[in-house]
Amino acid sequence: MAFYYDEPAHTFSEYLLVPGYSSSKCIPDNVSLQTPLVKFKKGEEAALTLNIPMVSAIMQSVSNDTLAVALSREGGCSFIYGSQTIEDEAQMVRNVKSYRAGFVTSDSNITPDSTLKDILALKEKTGHSTVAVTSDGTVNGRLEGIVTSRDYRVSRMDLSTQVKDFMTPIKQMVVGKKDTTLQQANDIIWDHKLNTLPIIDNEGRLLYMVFRKDYVSHKEYPLELLDNKKRHVVGAGINTRDYAERVPALVEAGVDVLCIDSSEGYSEWQRLTLKWIRDHYGDTVKVGAGNVVDAEGFRFLAESGADFVKVGIGGGSICITRETKGIGRGQATALIDVCKARDEYYKETGIYVPVCSDGGIVYDYHMTLALAMGADFLMLGRYFARFDESPTDKVNINGSYMKEYWGEGSNRARNWQRYDLGGSQKLSFEEGVDSYVPYAGSLKDNVNLTLAKIRSTMCNCGALNLGELRKNAKLTLVSSTSIVEGGAHDVLLKDSAVASYAK
Repeated sequence: MAFYYDEPAHTFSEYLLVPGYSSSKCIPDNVSLQTPLVKFKKGEEAALTLNIPMVSAIMQSVSNDTLAVALSREGGCSFIYGSQTIEDEAQMVRNVKSYRAGFVTSDSNITPDSTLKDILALKEKTGHSTVAVTSDGTVNGRLEGIVTSRDYRVSRMDLSTQVKDFMTPIKQMVVGKKDTTLQQANDIIWDHKLNTLPIIDNEGRLLYMVFRKDYVSHKEYPLELLDNKKRHVVGAGINTRDYAERVPALVEAGVDVLCIDSSEGYSEWQRLTLKWIRDHYGDTVKVGAGNVVDAEGFRFLAESGADFVKVGIGGGSICITRETKGIGRGQATALIDVCKARDEYYKETGIYVPVCSDGGIVYDYHMTLALAMGADFLMLGRYFARFDESPTDKVNINGSYMKEYWGEGSNRARNWQRYDLGGSQKLSFEEGVDSYVPYAGSLKDNVNLTLAKIRSTMCNCGALNLGELRKNAKLTLVSSTSIVEGGAHDVLLKDSAVASYAK
């Protein structure tokens, strides 16, 4: 006979936190959001620690190298999507690891034989007015010159004018060498009254651009997540099919942590993947696994060697696994069950395996609830897809700016490896949708706002760190009427669009 759970599965919206005693020390500035990313033994520290409990989802529409750098600067970690070629994913990892704080890889490059028309088109595409002129138009080509808005006037020049005829040539430029430090670059910028300093190697090839504004902004990231070589920390997604080829390439590229990307983690495929990694790399390569929704699934992955375990099936905003296949579990209930299993496993073995809550986050307060329920960190897709740094296009839909957002199980992504059960190498049916999310601006501004809410709520609960929150939090189930009461009601809002979307 089938097993039946006695209690219904609940979502985050069905819970509220009950305030606890707040001492005079409970102020947001004193709150630490530091949390382990990978497993560790009792009495030891985790090899990788997050400064904020946020990681980005392993999705084409969310996690590329651009977002990885932006999130690392705020103290979190991105998992670059694995539904691309091994070479392309490894290159994204290399891009993140080679990125120097304050040193920007140029995304606006052109050849000397290009025209003013090409310059204007590139500016329209990137939004950047500074364009590097390289011999072959590539990011690391030999630097020939630079074009800024001061070098041309559209009203007085023919659009067919070649770039080499109006650019500032390299012989008239001040440049830095590859061993130039950020402080030295800043000194050069101020001494020569520059806005931009190109950095070139010994052969004259372009390496980076240092902008006056970027040096200033670098000082604004006190929680930057860096490795022991002062490089940004970055993760990457893998699957259970080509791991023997993909993992070595990602490790060689410098990846800090991996995660098996799958819709259902309680499978022999994940055990075999973890075994292969442990057999070839021991514990030097950190790899998370998932997703699961109960204690049994957690213990299976923990015993198989996972460095962290992801929780959640069907709770994502673009995921239709539940309605397609009828499997899953309410995210709050699943998380509570798995976190209880994690604590029991820790008591038995002395090994703490962090839990990642993946899916079900609609509002910012849901994040605090998930952390109070035991999650060590959160994997977010829709949340990050809205920002400038995500890889998707910003489009105008009926007068409102939106960002494209699609699931890995959609026909657009066709990430069959994520849903693979050992059959034919194709996506048999969709488990995700193609959609839009409201554009929200920069990652930094939005993440700082969200973290401010989390820190404030933690103070209301008398907690100054995530361990205290898990220990001291009091949670209550709420009725449907209470949920309605929790928002604006019985009034006519002046701006009906204000509460239309959770930020």
